[in-house]
Order: sequence, then C-alpha cells, then structure tokens
Amino acid sequence: MSEKVTLMVRHRAKPGEREKLRSVWERFVKVNALRNPGHLAYFFNYDQDDADGVVAFQVFADAEAKDTFLASEWYPEYLREVSEFVAEPPQITTASLVWSKEDELAG
Repeated sequence: MSEKVTLMVRHRAKPGEREKLRSVWERFVKVNALRNPGHLAYFFNYDQDDADGVVAFQVFADAEAKDTFLASEWYPEYLREVSEFVAEPPQITTASLVWSKEDELAG
C-alpha cells in the first residue's frame, strides 16, 4: 500500500490582496484539485491571526500523485499569476501521513 503524503503551504499575500490571491487559486488550483483523484483532501484556509495569511493543507494518495499534480501543464501559469499577489515565497512542508481520523473511521 502506498504511503499518503501531505503538503502544507503557507502564503503571505501582499497587504490587502488576499482575495486576489484566492481568486487566482480558485481559477487554477481549486478546479484542478476537484478533478484530481490523487487529491484525497484539500483545505484552503485564511489565517485567523494574519489578515494577509493563507494556509493550504492537502492530502495526496502518494508521493507520485503529489509530484504529478505539481508538474501539471497549468501549474507554471498559476505560479506566474499568483506571484503578483504574494509578499514572499511560500513556506512548504511535505510530510508522510501517519494517522488520520478519516482512515481510522474507515477501518
């Protein structure tokens, strides 16, 4: 059985431009994550302690699914467009999923 992989991405939008960042994310990432069977879960969050912060948490079926998604043909255009609204490079953490409530309940 393949090991699930999680990806946490913290973005910091330029002051007052978080909604613009979200708009670009919705046009590219949201639509592609929805139709990607390798994406088991995706959470797009606003940081409650930072009016310009965004945290995205993703669960992939395995490392190959993550790598394939990030190598998608639309991804460079997304990066180019979103770069207009971010204040700094994202903080990215990749991890191996050890336990989840969802997996526990599924048995």
